[in-house]
Amino acid sequence: MTITEKAAYLKGLMEGMNLDTTTNEGKILAAVVELLGDVTRKLSDVEETTIAISDELDEIEDDLDAIEDYIMDDDEDDEDEDDYDDDYDDDYDDEDEEDDEDDYVEFGPDEETIYEVKCPCGNVIDFDEATLDKGSIVCPACGETLEFATEDEDDQE
Repeated sequence: MTITEKAAYLKGLMEGMNLDTTTNEGKILAAVVELLGDVTRKLSDVEETTIAISDELDEIEDDLDAIEDYIMDDDEDDEDEDDYDDDYDDDYDDEDEEDDEDDYVEFGPDEETIYEVKCPCGNVIDFDEATLDKGSIVCPACGETLEFATEDEDDQE
């Protein structure tokens, strides 16, 4: 028996018992049965809507599958016609990766930290903590003085 049928059965049972709806108990029972009928109708509407949406989604899925099959068939045809080459791209530039790396290299606990800085002339200069503490270094390629500001100095300013 469905929920709608059960609600109708309870309503019929109440009417068949000839309950007095003028008493407090009768009023409550009549209100509960009426509320149950309203909830049942809303629930039925929701179920119908859900089924309709599910059917539409199934159709959309079928359409998307057909589109995917069509596109994949076209891609396979294009690959067969072209001489597609999976070789390594020789124009790849390793320097792009180096630019993304940190500006210092840290070794083991007994090793010293080495920093590097790139001068405007393009020369890359490696230096240690002592040079960093001095606050500047002269580029050996162009002679320009490069100044450093450590985090501690920035915090004090």
